[in-house]
Amino acid sequence: MKTCILLLALVTSVCRADAVTEWNVRDGEFVTAANLPTPPANRAMAIAHTAAYEAATAVTRRELSGVRPSADASATSVDAAIAAAHRAVFTLLLPAQKAAVDAAYQAALARIPDGPAKATGISAGEAAATAVLERRRDDGAAVPESYQPHATPGRYVPTVVPAVPQWPQRKPWLMSAAAQFRPGPPPALTSERWAADYNEIKAVGGRRSVIRTQEQSGIARFWETTLPPIYHGLVRCVANQPQRNVIANARLFALVTQAIDDALIAVMDAKYHYAFWRPVTAIRNGDIDGNDATEADRSWLPFVETPMHPEYPCAHCIQAATVATVLRAAVAGGPDPTWTTSSASANGAARTWPSLEAFVAEVSNARVYDGVHYRFSTEVGTAMGRQIGSLAAARLAAP
Repeated sequence: MKTCILLLALVTSVCRADAVTEWNVRDGEFVTAANLPTPPANRAMAIAHTAAYEAATAVTRRELSGVRPSADASATSVDAAIAAAHRAVFTLLLPAQKAAVDAAYQAALARIPDGPAKATGISAGEAAATAVLERRRDDGAAVPESYQPHATPGRYVPTVVPAVPQWPQRKPWLMSAAAQFRPGPPPALTSERWAADYNEIKAVGGRRSVIRTQEQSGIARFWETTLPPIYHGLVRCVANQPQRNVIANARLFALVTQAIDDALIAVMDAKYHYAFWRPVTAIRNGDIDGNDATEADRSWLPFVETPMHPEYPCAHCIQAATVATVLRAAVAGGPDPTWTTSSASANGAARTWPSLEAFVAEVSNARVYDGVHYRFSTEVGTAMGRQIGSLAAARLAAP
């Protein structure tokens, strides 16, 4: 415990964005510019932030084992380590973004005084990145997808391959296995719950809905984007608080990104296990589900484009609940910051919530307003996210 206290005290807190939060913003720009699908983008973020945390703690522990340096020298080592770790990870994972990554790296180094502390940090960052990349090299992300569409010989089916069908085969960070939190099946098509949720999304989530309000449409558009920046803005609400320090923030971002990556492994495991139909398919075929309370609409379309993977459970919902659970642990015993983030699909507009619970509820509602998820799917995704977030929260609370 004494070492941990010294470790956190070694780097003084500042009232500006630190190296961790600054690189988090840049990382979001890199994965967005690379046009990565959401699951691979979150994997890249988890690897980068894990490497940065391990690099930062490596240099501080090395300094603690010898003569304690000045606060300025310590900060120099940590900032250089964080920069080098992010550069090494994204240069390998996003080769097309190499020029942008290198420019960000050189700009970061230009603000760090030359000297032994800077060199030590760079070396630690590169070493940590190499180690984390090696550990994740065979995590299953590179397994060739082999999705087999359901087809009748000679009969046309849509020809777009769904997103990351190999993701259930990946090695998690925190979970014991991809199926650790696999939920039970969706409601039976003959059930009252199926009919209720079918009719709700048919009415409010359709492109031509007459009951969806302007506010609900705005919420739907806000959450149409699924890439990491929309969630990481909320994490920075905690990280940018004045009492935080760079080591604590490095640890927070490492655990949040690992948890989100695990959440997407878990939700893709459930999605491809159950292969449940999306609303656009179900509503156009409402006369074949065996339920007299559902009626087909052959021309129904969702308000936003349907993601290219099975419906159950809700991936946005599992991410929201995962993030909220970790952040609740991060601010335990202290005041909440202002919870806010911005969205690329809302032209950069921001939204703010009075609580993390309100934020999670909005994400669930948004996917119903969008016309892409049934209510029961949002509830199950949220419950899974709380379980996965609890794994990261427990590590965050540990010394």
